[in-house]
Parts: sequence; C-alpha cells; structure tokens
Amino acid sequence: MSRRHLVLFMAIMSLGTTSAAAASTSASAIAVAKATVLKPLALLSVQNLDLGSILLASGGVWSGVTVGISRSEVFSCSGGNVACFGATQVAKFRVAGSNNQALIITAPNVILTNATDPTKTLTLVVDSPASVTLTNSGNQGVEFAVGGFITLNSSTASGDYSGTLEVTVNYN
Repeated sequence: MSRRHLVLFMAIMSLGTTSAAAASTSASAIAVAKATVLKPLALLSVQNLDLGSILLASGGVWSGVTVGISRSEVFSCSGGNVACFGATQVAKFRVAGSNNQALIITAPNVILTNATDPTKTLTLVVDSPASVTLTNSGNQGVEFAVGGFITLNSSTASGDYSGTLEVTVNYN
C-alpha cells in the first residue's frame, strides 16, 4: 500500500470513528409545552330547596313514603299516607368561570334537623347534576338546579326540618 493510500485510508477511518462516536453521545427531540389558565370559579346560591308542607295520615303504622322534587322540578308526593300542599321549589345555583369548560358538581345528602326536637332528623337524598358545561360566555354563569327527596313513616315527628345543602363545583 502506498503512502498516499495509507493516509487516505486513515483519514476515512478517523471520519467514520468520529461521526459514530458523536452520534452515540448526544440526541435531541422536540416536545410541545402548554398550559391552560382558568378563571377562578364563582358559585352563588340563587334559590333554596323547599318541599312545601306535608300532612301525615293519622292512625295505623306505615313507612316508606317519599316526598321530593327532582332537579327538573317534578314534584312527587306519593304513598297514600301523606298529603302535600304549599309552594315547592328546587335549589338553584349559578356558577361562573372560564368559557367552554366542563365542571363537576358534588352535593352530598343533607341531614334535616327538626327545629323543635333536634334528636329527630330526616335525610334529604340529593338529586343534582353530575356536571355542567360553561357556555361561550362562562363569565356570565350557568344556572343549575338541585332537588331531593325525604322518606317518611307514621312515627315521623311533626315540626319544621331544615339543613344546609352544600354544593361544590370543580373544573373537570
């Protein structure tokens, strides 16, 4: 092999070694970085829940009568051992935040306490939507309703029952 061929051969070998070594010691890739900034949520109670007045039947032993109002404002008073009268209404709330965002709603059941005898309680089983979506004008707010029902029996104590209905909303 001539000197000229040897120099050329060594140059080619060194190029191959250098580029192979450089390729194995570094690499790069591109990723997208993003963030969504949301306005704080504002929740306002607009209207309280009211099941009206309920008259219990006298005499006899009975149970399992439900009185309630659905979140779509359908009132029910069934079972034959009660009579219902007076104005009824769902609870209403208005939530505002960032446009076009889905919100999760949570509303646990409520213990209603008898005002004259705090040892007597009823459980209001809450009927609330699982979620709502803010509109294009989310800062104006979206209204949603919450209903619920109670179960009565012949030994339910008379009196006014009340409790606190606590609703929470979170971005989904």
